[in-house]
Amino acid sequence: MKKFLIIFFIFLVFAIVFMSCNKKPQEIRIGGIFPITGAAATFGKSSQEGMQIAVDEFNQKGGIPISGNKMLINPVYDDTAGQPEQAANVCRKQIDQNGVKAIVGAVMSKNSLAIAPICQSKGIVMISSASTNPEVTLKGDHIFRVCFIDPFQGTVMARYVFNELDFTKAAVLYDNGNDYNKGLAHFFEEEFKRLGGEIVASEAFTDEEKTVDFKAQLTKIKAAEPEFLYLPNYYAADALIMKQARELAMEIPAGGGDGWDSPKLTEIGGDAVEGCVFSNHFSKENPSPQVQNFVTKYREQYGKDPDALASLAYDAAYVLLSAIEKSGSTAGADIRDSLKNMNMEGATGKISFDENRNPIKSAVILQIKDGQQKYLTTVNP
Repeated sequence: MKKFLIIFFIFLVFAIVFMSCNKKPQEIRIGGIFPITGAAATFGKSSQEGMQIAVDEFNQKGGIPISGNKMLINPVYDDTAGQPEQAANVCRKQIDQNGVKAIVGAVMSKNSLAIAPICQSKGIVMISSASTNPEVTLKGDHIFRVCFIDPFQGTVMARYVFNELDFTKAAVLYDNGNDYNKGLAHFFEEEFKRLGGEIVASEAFTDEEKTVDFKAQLTKIKAAEPEFLYLPNYYAADALIMKQARELAMEIPAGGGDGWDSPKLTEIGGDAVEGCVFSNHFSKENPSPQVQNFVTKYREQYGKDPDALASLAYDAAYVLLSAIEKSGSTAGADIRDSLKNMNMEGATGKISFDENRNPIKSAVILQIKDGQQKYLTTVNP
């Protein structure tokens, strides 16, 4: 009997050692769903880089305490290619196969609208970094965002054009196959008319990723003699539009929304986009300590300046991980409730959420000057 107990004890010790050696480090998997390829690839790359800085900051602290155990953050990144169907597929994969506890993303409203119902139905918190269509967060109480929404962004530009530039006649050219573009166009037009301005031309095309010739629409717009051209599309299409507008001798001022925020805008558009203005979430010239701290870290890690997409994804990831830390739980309902009470200062400004889980925050107006983005003004909600 004594010999049996000794053998059993030795076996038990070996079993414990073996299990300890093979035990995987405890971790929290967080999804990142971004357009890494496709027409909006610069958005995805910046977003992943910004999110990774937030993840690194929490991991450098030793992780997040959950039930007495420090758990490291393991980000799971997937590419949407800017396509809603692919976004939905990778969302299901992350939840069902990778076991993510929450998702940062998506970028582009059409992709967020595709994944929001999936996240809601599975009780997974989703916090979009850069989807401004108001319908996104209305998909359920687990859906948040850290960017301002199109009604605010569209009205900001309408007020800037009417009040600051003193223009009373504007034209709009937009992609009618994209919820983001249509939303911005609508809210700009409505506010501009409410202020007393006139929309002298409102032209559309379909699928900015494939359309390369805009001269038919621009010719109609030129004939209407607007003083300002509003282009609520993404950077690649609007850079082409501006080049073709200048070829048609349209020298009027122009501008757009946060979809312009990419170095590719000036690479593609060159002199044609010089002097253009657009609304955005972030300016690296902001002297705020939170902004400058993020800018410094981003430069050190990536050797370049951050754009709004990087700073928004950083804020989205940081506020999400802070909510998990405060709740001490990875359950979707607990993360959701913790986020609702969040109040923090991020790289893109103060972040707290209204009843529809949208942030209450400011916008900035930037201008392309000498090929660079220059800060003009801040517009408060």
